Amino acid sequence: MDVTGGAPAPGPVLRVSQVLGPVTALGPGRRLGVWVQGCPLACAGCMSRQTWDPGGGQDVGLERLLGLWAGALADGYDGLTVSGGEPLEQPAALGALLAGADRLRTEAGRTDADLLVYSGWEDSEIAASPVAAAALDRADAVITGRYRAGEPTGLVWRGSANQHLIPRTPLGRRRYGPHLERTSDRPELQVRVTDGDVHIIGVPRSGELSALERDLAARGVTFRENTWRP
Repeated sequence: MDVTGGAPAPGPVLRVSQVLGPVTALGPGRRLGVWVQGCPLACAGCMSRQTWDPGGGQDVGLERLLGLWAGALADGYDGLTVSGGEPLEQPAALGALLAGADRLRTEAGRTDADLLVYSGWEDSEIAASPVAAAALDRADAVITGRYRAGEPTGLVWRGSANQHLIPRTPLGRRRYGPHLERTSDRPELQVRVTDGDVHIIGVPRSGELSALERDLAARGVTFRENTWRP
């Protein structure tokens, strides 16, 4: 989904790295994925280093993003996932996006579609920040905690064992409750190709990206650059 280019967005904006759909590896079902731009946490081993620079990406109007969400709901998508980057670095825009997404799902009669946010903030940091807590008010579930490459896990949708999946609403508890301790024997990854770029979506296990890179090289596919190494 191309949300870049053109004139500066009018009205409220979110600094965005990319928007893709359907996404199937970051939450249950088919989802609209929004990756925000800018992250000061810079976790070692992060697979999305291109989202760190707050000057990267592009300002995208919330009206445009909510239009994409309305289309996703009409197409039967199961939810919205906001990742990054660090969404809580843009709390006002994040809160407005989630509030608008909540309103649109109600208007569309799609209150079964959930809102999931990934954040590298720790639970204690969110609890200590009224601004962060307010931004997450409409989220049905949140995955929290720094990515720690030295603490691998098989827990679904989480990159390291310290990260927490926290349902926050009745819908969140229904949808995510069965997955709190669910593990998978293999990483749940999705590959999308857009305009010559290969997007690897999901939460890979330790060493999985290097193994994928070697496998592709053996098939004659090489990368000019990637986002998981400096």
